[in-house]
Amino acid sequence: MPTNGLHQVLKIQFGLVNDTDRYLTAESFGFKVNASASSLKRKQIWVLEPDPGHGTAVLFRSSYLGRYLSAEEDGRVACEAERPGRDCRFLVLPQPDGRWVLQSEPHGRFFGGTEDRLSCFATAISPAELWTVHLAIHPQAHLLSVSRRRYVHLCPQEDEMAADGDMPWGVDALLTLIFQSRRYCLKSCDSRYLRSDGRLVWEPEARACYTLEFKAGKLAFKDCDGRYLAPVGPAGTLKAGRNTRPGKDELFELEESHPQVALVAANHRYVSVRQGINVSANQDEELDHETFLMQIDQETKKCTFYSSTGGYWALVTHGGIQATATRISANTMFEMEWRGRRVALKASNGRYVCMKKNGQLAAISDFVVQEPGEGAPWVRAGGAQPHSPSLAGEDEEFVLKLINRPILVLRGPDGFVCHRRGSNQLDTNRSVYDVFHLSFSDGAYQIRGRGGGFWYTGSHGSVCSDGERAEDFLFEFRERGRLAIRARSGKYLRGGASGLLRADADAPAGVALWEY
Repeated sequence: MPTNGLHQVLKIQFGLVNDTDRYLTAESFGFKVNASASSLKRKQIWVLEPDPGHGTAVLFRSSYLGRYLSAEEDGRVACEAERPGRDCRFLVLPQPDGRWVLQSEPHGRFFGGTEDRLSCFATAISPAELWTVHLAIHPQAHLLSVSRRRYVHLCPQEDEMAADGDMPWGVDALLTLIFQSRRYCLKSCDSRYLRSDGRLVWEPEARACYTLEFKAGKLAFKDCDGRYLAPVGPAGTLKAGRNTRPGKDELFELEESHPQVALVAANHRYVSVRQGINVSANQDEELDHETFLMQIDQETKKCTFYSSTGGYWALVTHGGIQATATRISANTMFEMEWRGRRVALKASNGRYVCMKKNGQLAAISDFVVQEPGEGAPWVRAGGAQPHSPSLAGEDEEFVLKLINRPILVLRGPDGFVCHRRGSNQLDTNRSVYDVFHLSFSDGAYQIRGRGGGFWYTGSHGSVCSDGERAEDFLFEFRERGRLAIRARSGKYLRGGASGLLRADADAPAGVALWEY
């Protein structure tokens, strides 16, 4: 049974890029390290860990090997240590241009080099000892102020970002980290960038770019003047303060951004908890009470729905659905069946959730409309007689709308989705990512890329990004943090050996699942 996990702090993973744009790589053969890779894959991902009892010294652990980077007194480096020893301790020295210098804490020498000629023996800092930090996590998350324990969100009326939210609720709490000229920008849900004076601007100008610093597993954002972002004043307005060293006020945590959804029933009304604990389809507008945080259990693939009133949907007596549970249990979990533009939910009693005549939801139906194949009749699951899809079964189907991803970043097993240079096609194996814009209509999504062109499927399953007209794609939330995208052909979008995005997968699994 899954545990409660509304607030999961993301483990900070990153790559280190040297002056020749090559990534620090840990090899299993001989536990050697080199700087030869041109992209960020598994062997290039590192985790920064504090070294308790040794002040500001830190440890670099290879995510791929599970072993620690070390530097001996003669400058030889390796990634062999299963447990961190004295030679594994490094000091991180941030530079004015945002890059890092790694200094051996016990020996005082600097780490750098090119290709397979890496050492930690330099007595002075040259370009070969400068490393750019490239985050390996998905860049869309929530940002929590450590000192105030409040979430950062966009305040459209005040035209600012502020750390004053008790919960990261709604689209305004989504932030996207943009890697720009070896630094990072904070992009709001409406595609504006946070400048160090607190203003929101449309372009990633110099004062909207920050150097990342890590302290005790937390993040700090240093601007071009050496000052750090912090919540300021009673409203918690996010801007650069006076401090030139990060204290508790300047520290933040990145938290996983679970999908937040709205559901529309067959009566064309939003499912809501506005009028009490009963979950009912009775509202005409989509606000906080009509928004639900959806979590998918990695083992069972079943989902839970958490309401803004602080309770999970739960199956109660006589099949009713109420938003009253404070912990996850079997009765709060629902199986999702994806049915084209609609979704059906099956509760723990084995029955489908449907809408009663008064709008209340209840898990009391044994049947749901079967999605027809080519030329097949519409039938009820369970073998009932054919019937019109416009009559029977509608009460068991819902439109599910993702509301907290107006801008979208996709990552597959081989890397991020990004426009291919000089082409209208899309790569799926890049270390950098492009941000795409989503719109929604009747259970389907339209995706816009650079220059406003729409995604569409071309010949032989190719996916292009320069369409003048929108094509509908269906999103199916299959695993925690991963979705499948279905094209109009019925095939799923996937990456592949060619590195191009294609719509030719038969099943929503493996390379056809995307982090979002």
